[in-house]
Amino acid sequence: MPEEYAADRHPSSPDTWSVVRERLKAGDYVIGMTVTSNNVETGAYAATLGFHFLWCEMEHSPLSLESLRTLVLATRGLSAPVFARVPWAELWLAKRALDQGVQGVIFPFVSTVERARIAAQGCHYPPFGRRGSGAGLAVTTWPASGSYYDSADANVLVVCVIEEASGVEQIEEIAATPGIDVLFIGVSDLSFSLGLRGRQDDPVLNQAIAKIVSAAKRNGKWLGRPAGSAEEVERFHAQGFQFFQSVTELGLMKIGAKSLLESLGIKEKPREQSTFY
Repeated sequence: MPEEYAADRHPSSPDTWSVVRERLKAGDYVIGMTVTSNNVETGAYAATLGFHFLWCEMEHSPLSLESLRTLVLATRGLSAPVFARVPWAELWLAKRALDQGVQGVIFPFVSTVERARIAAQGCHYPPFGRRGSGAGLAVTTWPASGSYYDSADANVLVVCVIEEASGVEQIEEIAATPGIDVLFIGVSDLSFSLGLRGRQDDPVLNQAIAKIVSAAKRNGKWLGRPAGSAEEVERFHAQGFQFFQSVTELGLMKIGAKSLLESLGIKEKPREQSTFY
């Protein structure tokens, strides 16, 4: 078995250049657009618009490893790095995403200490983790020169999503797990897990969120959650959240269309089952 991950025992790497990590260290927030469609033009253009990262959604969308790699290639040299939310916290899913060159991995349903450890181990090389050393593709698109292994260990962001009641129950142990950078609260799934069917204004959900926030702060983990508007980003940032998942490319299209068309008196058409969207 590998040694337990310990951040202060990394192989030395002077290039902690990650814009996302450095902003988080400074107490600033980062906001990422969610990519759900397999359209490289859309993803690459989004990386020029001011978002701090792209959240590639591989849990809830048809994005594949091929499309993930294409997006990494298309955004090379642009300011917004590519992060991937994999479908589950497994070593082989983490390493396959990382080997495409992403700079962060987001793990859903991290509800046990075991899953938290798997997330940390999957994103770090031995002796601190269990990531395999087959990063030939990632090396070709990595922004820094020198040792990819040291640089990746120092810069890849590990994000664990807490979205089940069982995760809240074990949050102290999860938050104390070395090698995890961000605890992200999946507020919708957490609401469902608590029996609230998605309601976001229930005191039970607020209590669960407060428990996660407290544990993260005690253990030096950054906090994240979804935010769909500038007002939400500012409000949640004031509460200590820094890592935000924003709207999808389709959501941005809807916002833009509504802004343009409603000023012309054109309303959104009611949806019909026979239409594509």
